[in-house]
Formats: sequence, structure tokens, C-alpha cells
Amino acid sequence: MDMRRLTAAQREILVLMAEGRSNTSIAECLHLTPAAVEKRISTLFDRLDLPPSTHHNRRVLAVLHYLRGHETA
Repeated sequence: MDMRRLTAAQREILVLMAEGRSNTSIAECLHLTPAAVEKRISTLFDRLDLPPSTHHNRRVLAVLHYLRGHETA
């Protein structure tokens, strides 16, 4: 996955997720509502082609995409 496909706002949320922050913490950091953060994370999952799954944690997979994208940058 090419991280350049993500918007700056999506990358910012992904960085905060990689720091281990909760949605509430991300909302406070970005001065957003928790609902707005949930919507943005859902859009981020779509952009990363991470459909809902009972077998995988999309949040962890998104962070792995981020980390792998920075290994090759």
C-alpha cells in the first residue's frame, strides 16, 4: 500500500493510532468529536482495503501498513 494515497489528515490519524491512542484520545488531540474520529478511521480502513472482519483487527493491520510504508520510504 502506497501511503501517499492517504490524505494528510488520514496519515495524522494513522500516526496517532500507531502511538496506541484510543479514539477518544485522538479526538481530543485533533479537537474532533469521537464520532468524527470513528468516521475518519472507517474511511481510512476503506482506503487501505481493510474490510470488516471477525478474524483480523483492522486497527492493528492499518498500523502495520503504516509501519511497512515507512520502512521503504
